[in-house]
Amino acid sequence: MVDADQTFVIVGGGLAGAKAAETLRSEGFTGRVILIGDERDHPYERPPLSKGYLTGKEERDSVFVHEAAWYARAEVELHLGQPVTTVDREARTVRLGDGTTIRYDRLLLATGSEPRRLDVPGTGLAGVHHLRRLAHADRLRHVLAALGRDNGHLVIAGGGWIGLEVAAAARGYGAEVTVVESEPTPLHQVLGPELGQLFADLHTEHGVRFVFGARLAEIVGQDGMVLAVRTDDGEEHPAHAVLAAIGAAPRTALAEAAGLALVDRAHGGGIAVDASLRTSDPDIFAAGDVAAAHHPLLDTRLRVEHWANALNGGPAAARAMLGQHVSYDRVPYFFSDQYDLGMEYSGWAPPGSYDQVVIRGDAGKRQFIAFWLKDRKVLAGMNVNVWDVTDTVQGLIRAQSPVDPDALADPSVPLESLLA
Repeated sequence: MVDADQTFVIVGGGLAGAKAAETLRSEGFTGRVILIGDERDHPYERPPLSKGYLTGKEERDSVFVHEAAWYARAEVELHLGQPVTTVDREARTVRLGDGTTIRYDRLLLATGSEPRRLDVPGTGLAGVHHLRRLAHADRLRHVLAALGRDNGHLVIAGGGWIGLEVAAAARGYGAEVTVVESEPTPLHQVLGPELGQLFADLHTEHGVRFVFGARLAEIVGQDGMVLAVRTDDGEEHPAHAVLAAIGAAPRTALAEAAGLALVDRAHGGGIAVDASLRTSDPDIFAAGDVAAAHHPLLDTRLRVEHWANALNGGPAAARAMLGQHVSYDRVPYFFSDQYDLGMEYSGWAPPGSYDQVVIRGDAGKRQFIAFWLKDRKVLAGMNVNVWDVTDTVQGLIRAQSPVDPDALADPSVPLESLLA
């Protein structure tokens, strides 16, 4: 049972932490709720940082999870701009960077992830950027606008979702863009070669230049400014700014120092949690990017870095902290907007896990649904410029029943009719 004398501490000022605090109050918890974030901004959502806010279509205030006054109304105590330096499990305390010690009865770690860094000469130049935090997006938005005005060149290291979304935003400002990607296509490990090529074609049509099968070897500069990049194939490419978009690493240092069980990097990394998002310490939970949870539906340990996992994982962890029965089995989901292409992806189909890709619709017109199958069972689905089908796609994934690939590919067969 939970009572008013208890203190629940949330470490992490992102979407997962903010939604956990909201859920604690909506579920009737009357004890202290303390939310600690190492950024000075109030908790915000990250998708706009590479989408609407970066492109200039959305205002800065649109990114915040709650208006600033909400936290006082909900009696959520905020400690912003303060990193947590230590978790003392025996004393049940966290220590902040300023030396403040806070006791907890239950603790939620929602520390998120951080951009992986380029390990090449020149990364200390002023024109080298990452995109993870709101402050990064603030700077990058001005950089892209300036590049567009001056016919400047942006080189993006990495052809994943962040890299492609920033490429689209940069082209919207008029900047010249080169994407350097070690795989044969962008999104190769996520979508495979055929659908990866679709995104390559989309960006090429909008003036993006790709360098495939290569990595950045050096960033060349003068007087602290970026002038060019060299790739490991010996080529040099003009650049006035560089974005490192080579993935993110879970922020597990705090959990590791506290002796919590972790997952090794070869298996995705993160803090190991069970289906209720509880760590190896029964009073500590983890949610969002940093949590590597056992997924009841997929029967595997999975760490998901996308928005929907923070949106839903924070509340799930909050309910588990309150002693409710929780089995977090949400189908992984993410979305992307690039130029006139909008897509949603549901499921989990890593390389080697599927034996067939079925296309329903017209991929040439970029209006279709792709399905990844194993033994005729749907593992994942991606709808491109086709809307209001996510629930059905996720239903097919959840059913784990064989489907007829021909019927799946036939737009005249109602998708709902294929649900077992």
